[in-house]
Amino acid sequence: MQTAQSRQKSCADKRRRDLDFAVGDHVFVKVAPLKGVTRFSKKGKLSPRFIGPFEILERVGTLAYIALPPMLAGVHNVFHISMLRKYMSNHSHVLNYGTLQLTPNMSYEERPTQTLGRKKRRLRNKVIPMVKVK
Repeated sequence: MQTAQSRQKSCADKRRRDLDFAVGDHVFVKVAPLKGVTRFSKKGKLSPRFIGPFEILERVGTLAYIALPPMLAGVHNVFHISMLRKYMSNHSHVLNYGTLQLTPNMSYEERPTQTLGRKKRRLRNKVIPMVKVK
């Protein structure tokens, strides 16, 4: 049992990369959509979301002080580095946080904005109406 554990640990340690952020770096901040009681929706690949980029003002141990815009003044500006992702200079990665209503625990509620299409899927014994929502 111990050899299996050490083998798993050695594989995990090779793939692990330490997060290293310096003052002045730009980072994304992780936010989570709320859906009912669960923290993430069932869309597994799309559930983690990041907003930003924001600048790191100060670094204290594993915590980072982030420069947030006045719109997010109600959110505390201290984050653990595990909640941050390095900013890559690609504008398609930026999530528009202007339309999001963030709560103090950095979560938001998903709401449909538009109906894109409707169709009926026919099974053997019944018809299921399907709606595509944005």
